[in-house]
Amino acid sequence: MNEFAPTDPPPDTAPSVPMSPDEPAPPPPKPARDFWDKLQIMVQPLGGLFTALAIAILGFKSSEFLNRQQAIESNTRLYSELMSKREESESALRKDMFQTIIGSFVSASGKGDLDAGVLNLELLAYNFHESLNLKPLFLDLKRRIAQSASRTHGAAARAEYQGYMDRLERVAREIARKQVIVLEGVGTKFDRSIDLSADPSGESLEPATLTLDSLHAAIGIDVLSVDKASKELEVSLSVETPDPKLGRQTKTASFTVSYYDFPMIDNTRLTGGDRCAIVLNGFSDYSADITVVLFPGAYASLKEKPYYSEVLESVRRENARMAK
Repeated sequence: MNEFAPTDPPPDTAPSVPMSPDEPAPPPPKPARDFWDKLQIMVQPLGGLFTALAIAILGFKSSEFLNRQQAIESNTRLYSELMSKREESESALRKDMFQTIIGSFVSASGKGDLDAGVLNLELLAYNFHESLNLKPLFLDLKRRIAQSASRTHGAAARAEYQGYMDRLERVAREIARKQVIVLEGVGTKFDRSIDLSADPSGESLEPATLTLDSLHAAIGIDVLSVDKASKELEVSLSVETPDPKLGRQTKTASFTVSYYDFPMIDNTRLTGGDRCAIVLNGFSDYSADITVVLFPGAYASLKEKPYYSEVLESVRRENARMAK
């Protein structure tokens, strides 16, 4: 039976020493740091700085926005107060002016009052033409001038009274022109000329179709009579408009047109609250020039209040338009 001799351990190998259960395990070897690890170490302290900087910028911008909003609200409030005080001052001034001018018309009598009457009517027309029907005052003053002129035989006196007439016509035509310019900006119009070299009674002018928002109106005009002495036309107006429920609707009206009929005051109310007016621009022995204007009812005179049904219909149309 062969016996083996014990082999000696290699000289460079130390005998294993059993570990005590109370001794901690040796830490694992640390992995080598790459470029991204080093970059993270460098950037990590900057994160707090960037956060603080972002908070500071946000606070500054928020404060700036709030200050700007407060400044806008303050300016708006100041502007509203100034405009309100201005309106109050203008209303008080217009009230005093109106009472003074109307009082002068009531107490006017005689030739000396014609100068003041024409002047007061000019002031009244230029300041209150959008809210007052001034046609009765124009016609009354025109009648008084004509009566005074009929009792005068001198050429100089007749020329003076003719000057009063010319001033009345000039003021009326200028007021009508200003109103047409305003209404043309929000509405639409067309012009027609009437030949007066022969009697145009019974003549039908060329019709036209005007469009205002969703309204399409076919407008026709018939000349009924002409008064060259008074520079007046008697016409018949027909406006045909479509109605989604009732079909096509036709509105007709007969009236006289002179220099003293202003479109914001003297107009025809159409279905839906819109208005149509005829303005006399010029009148001579040979022709008469008129303008037909179609405009929203909101631009009619202040004395014309819309019906509740028209207001509700306008709100309904506006809501339907905004919903598209």
